[in-house]
Amino acid sequence: MAQDPVSELLLIGWREWIALPSLGVRALKVKIDTGARSSALHVEWQEATVEQGAPWVRFGLKVDPDSADEIICRAAVHDRRPVTDSGGHRTERVFIHAEVQIAGSRWAIETNLTNRRGMLFPMLLGRTAIAGHLRVDPARSFVLGQPSRKDSP
Repeated sequence: MAQDPVSELLLIGWREWIALPSLGVRALKVKIDTGARSSALHVEWQEATVEQGAPWVRFGLKVDPDSADEIICRAAVHDRRPVTDSGGHRTERVFIHAEVQIAGSRWAIETNLTNRRGMLFPMLLGRTAIAGHLRVDPARSFVLGQPSRKDSP
């Protein structure tokens, strides 16, 4: 009898620690949000640039809201499109591709850049990012543990 492919996916809780290696982020606390189609990453600021005739974006990330440390990132703009937030507000957001790493597994995701100041988590990992890679137990948190000291922000 064949095993259910879903049961072979990595089990995570509703909140976890991840890395975004392509952006230089070693550890970031995220909320896993199966109700959100897209992922959303908090940026302190962002500015449009052009590199070799293509649209890019520069932006600043703070992985620890209590720290003044900021990571300056740049990425090609994948898309710009409207997003409706949980409060029903619709805004146009920049989308980029980034690499996510969870428990040794890595894959490319699409995320939008937005101001999430005041939210408990600097990033939401939406259902399109987790589909085919992870399964979620909403009753559990930090199933994969804490980042090591060398990975902490």
